[in-house]
Amino acid sequence: MKILHCGPFRLSLERPLVMGIVNLTPDSFSGDGVGDDAATAIAYAEMQRDAGADLLDLGAESTRPGAPPVPLEVELARLLPVLRVVREWGLPVSVDTNKSTVMRAVIDEGAALINDIAALQGPGALEVVAASDAGVCLMHMQGEPRTMQTSPHYSDVTAEVRAFLSARVTTCNAAGIGNERLLIDPGFGFGKTVEHNYTLLREMGRFCDLGVPLLVGLSRKSMLGAVTGQPNGAGRAHASVAAALLAVDKGAKIVRVHDVAATRDGLAVLAAMNQAAIEGSTQ
Repeated sequence: MKILHCGPFRLSLERPLVMGIVNLTPDSFSGDGVGDDAATAIAYAEMQRDAGADLLDLGAESTRPGAPPVPLEVELARLLPVLRVVREWGLPVSVDTNKSTVMRAVIDEGAALINDIAALQGPGALEVVAASDAGVCLMHMQGEPRTMQTSPHYSDVTAEVRAFLSARVTTCNAAGIGNERLLIDPGFGFGKTVEHNYTLLREMGRFCDLGVPLLVGLSRKSMLGAVTGQPNGAGRAHASVAAALLAVDKGAKIVRVHDVAATRDGLAVLAAMNQAAIEGSTQ
């Protein structure tokens, strides 16, 4: 049974975990960003907790395609008031950032996990996490948010993403971050076409032998709108649940979602089906 070490928490991955998204941005692609309103953000985080989230993921800089960078001081001003409240709830709190200064500040304030779209490649990022006991999610991204969707290209998307993540795991191990503190994320929508995304989803099993659990974020993304015709985030909720179930069926251990309660219901049905199959095979 795999155990994820993140700060003081030891999370069993015997069953898939649900990470509830809390967007502290005014320009989230999914339409749920709360901007600089800490009280609204805390209320939203509380809703995610009460819906059954196993972890909460705070993000204060939009990483949607074309998004401009957010100044350091703005990112911290959005994050810290919320983090100081939700860290007291007994759930692991993840922070979505690629800035080493932000990483250091939020770890000092009780963040248990760093969720980095740049896979700790930014200046000082590897060193900050290595010096802590926080967990980290290493994500693949081709390019950077402002330009990543301009013309993404791969010869073999799954092989190239897998090779990148494998190399980052090796680098983290060499810096003293053991596999028990690591997650990997193929980076759906980050420098990938719709076809690339669905190829990655179909072939996700190819990541499962890297010795590190998979975290997958498909919730409300444009790849779902492309096949359902739903033009906005909230309209993609049903497709998001379906995508989360497919990801878990392909080996994901954590799914990062907007719609926590609906996802948990879907996972309960999947678990019941799998349990029935096990019991049927033993009769």
